Amino acid sequence: MIKRLLSFLKVAIPLAFGVFLIWYVFKDLEEDERTELVNAFKEANYFWILLSTLFGVLSHLSRAERWKYTIQPLGKTPKFWNSFFTVMIGYVANYALPRLGEVTRPALLGRYEKLSFNKLFGTIVAERVADLLILALIMVCIVFAELDVLKDQLYILLDEGSGKFSPRNILILAIVVLVAGGAFFFFMLGKSTNPFFMKIREIFRGIYDGILSILRMENKLPFILHTLFIWIMYIGMFYICFFSLNETADASFSAVLAAFVMGSLSIVFVQGGLGVFPIAIMETLMLYGISKTSALALGWILWSSQTLMIIILGVLSIPLLRWYNRNNNVEATTDHTE
Repeated sequence: MIKRLLSFLKVAIPLAFGVFLIWYVFKDLEEDERTELVNAFKEANYFWILLSTLFGVLSHLSRAERWKYTIQPLGKTPKFWNSFFTVMIGYVANYALPRLGEVTRPALLGRYEKLSFNKLFGTIVAERVADLLILALIMVCIVFAELDVLKDQLYILLDEGSGKFSPRNILILAIVVLVAGGAFFFFMLGKSTNPFFMKIREIFRGIYDGILSILRMENKLPFILHTLFIWIMYIGMFYICFFSLNETADASFSAVLAAFVMGSLSIVFVQGGLGVFPIAIMETLMLYGISKTSALALGWILWSSQTLMIIILGVLSIPLLRWYNRNNNVEATTDHTE
């Protein structure tokens, strides 16, 4: 009973948080701002939104092809369409339950390609690590490229203080705290038997194993090229949508990347990024001088177009996967718990 309640809360709390954020933002909008928001959707150039969606589809096609390279060491190369359909079904599953897609994806492919579930699940680690490294690299580039923006925000928050509470001294203190805290964290990570630190150790071990699996991969170059292509498509899909609104068409590329990173991180908190994604985009773009309503409208356009594309492709993939394998004997599969 308690486990069921905890499972329910894991789903309900993030969704409730997303709905709360939507209510919180919309309740403070003036009547003219709500009108502007509605007009932004009516007047948006949907050519750019459709083109953005095409970029998204290309990224998913590339992801399906990339997955094949991590599976090949298992002694079999899966059919491309089996890989693609299961990738899209996995995305839709993530909208229902957090992390469900990471289980659904290898389970379905294992069933139709007669491969071990556990081994397929392990191949996803390499993909996750590659994507994590690219996102981390983009984040580092943004931090260094936008130091002036970060500095200005720091001065605003601290109201240009003086003496011991000056921005310079607080920044130095923050660095010292981060370094000391980081040193303590990694010390505990290596020594502690606390379940939390043991779980973190498992995550780092998984990242390490993922990097090793990429380095040992026979087809490293195609895997890396597909990874780069996927992220170029992600950024392109995101950037192109800015041209759908006149107010955001002239946004700087650094503003686009900053919003892209914040949007990507926001999805972690609520399945599908409901509420969180558009608001993260809004808050980020407002730092670059874009009006609240335009930034919020763009956030919802980005979220709606991506979500609709994933739901349509994911739902269609369910019958298409069965139809594509209609002549296969999927009942006589290997043991997925090997």
